[in-house]
Amino acid sequence: MNTLVDTVVGTLVDKVRQAGVVGAGGAGFPCYIKMDTQAEVLIANGAECEPLLNKDQLVMQRFTESMLQGMQLLMAHTGASRGVLAIKQKHQESIAHVQPMLPANIELKIMPNVYPAGDEYELVYEITGQRIPAGGLPKDVGVLVQNVETLVNVYAASQDKPVTHTMLTVHGEVERPFTAWLPIGMSYADVLALAGAISCDSPVIIEGGAMMGTVENDFSTPITATSSGLLVLPHDAAVVAKKTEPEHRSKRIGKAACDQCTLCTEMCPRYLLGYPIQPHLVMRSLLTTDVMSETLSLHAQACSECNVCTLWACPEQLNPRDVCVATKRDLKAQNLWQSAEQLQAQTRPVHSMREYRGVPSARLIRRLGLERYDKRPAPWLQVDTLPTRVVISLRRHFGAIAIPLVKAGDKVTAGDMIAAPPAETMGVPVHASISGTVTAVADRITIQRNGH
Repeated sequence: MNTLVDTVVGTLVDKVRQAGVVGAGGAGFPCYIKMDTQAEVLIANGAECEPLLNKDQLVMQRFTESMLQGMQLLMAHTGASRGVLAIKQKHQESIAHVQPMLPANIELKIMPNVYPAGDEYELVYEITGQRIPAGGLPKDVGVLVQNVETLVNVYAASQDKPVTHTMLTVHGEVERPFTAWLPIGMSYADVLALAGAISCDSPVIIEGGAMMGTVENDFSTPITATSSGLLVLPHDAAVVAKKTEPEHRSKRIGKAACDQCTLCTEMCPRYLLGYPIQPHLVMRSLLTTDVMSETLSLHAQACSECNVCTLWACPEQLNPRDVCVATKRDLKAQNLWQSAEQLQAQTRPVHSMREYRGVPSARLIRRLGLERYDKRPAPWLQVDTLPTRVVISLRRHFGAIAIPLVKAGDKVTAGDMIAAPPAETMGVPVHASISGTVTAVADRITIQRNGH
């Protein structure tokens, strides 16, 4: 391992960028930007908070050496002397598998079985005792946090292997839940076909998890480098209804029914860490106008959109999360967005009851109506048959849109670079996930597998 680190670390940023590595935990931030820092601690995030998802566990169990190599590379690159792998206590299989393989400079952190233990603000505080400054980043306290799948991709990049696949879990109303390593650009329909029959009428998909994921109705939608799970549910499931509630309805009902009980605030993970977020005051702003409304609305900016307020805390089944999201949008539009310094000035001490107010994972699953799915595992599925077609997006969550390097009719091989961001802009290249012929180029590139 030392030979690998000595050989690669000097060129690691370039290799990671050229390989198209982005955060696989959901945010999709370009990894080469995030890792271009000095750090004292590297945290590998394997806590995996979203109910029913299993992809991080199988990354750790099946790609252990690559993950640990990725950690060592980033530790050498950033100067971190301490590496920490965070896993929830309930994931005993992962703990038992990984623990004997840890080198001397990497330790295991057992996180509580609560949501959202995998949030990087929670991880940094639990592991270092320090808080990320409000409006800041882990690097501000000498920490780098990376998802375990991202670390696997960092190691692959050091070997000049680009990102072409993503690990995701399929669960819910399917015959055979599974977790697999699948080509980017594969359609939801093709992915679900691997799970057998769908067992409900009018199904929809929650992409990314029941708490923070989004509802998708178009099964032709392709998976991306940040796809982590497809949860198939009936269209009338309670969690789907809440996630698809129109903004005008959330605000109208909130204005009429919120009794200012403050539970949304008292259970908010960021509030409990002392950050200036108070959802109940944002809900109160629905009743006010002018300066008063603006003042109350400012309490939305530090919202992490974790959905604890809406899907767990509110006894009236209101939607403080969506009201906070809409309020943050409006704050930016009205030039009321506060600076990091302003947010930091409002930060309070960590709440004395914080350790007792974590949302228990098992109870959360019951509250969401997902308990019957949780009784079935989503085991590893080895997928050897490639899809006949992939549609690869040129737009990532962060950074410039990649410019196509191919045209319709071109032949490509899996791993070929097919698009790249403009020079001197933040962004990463995009690579073909299968070999075949380019059939369409627009904001997405379609590749048809040879012989189909």
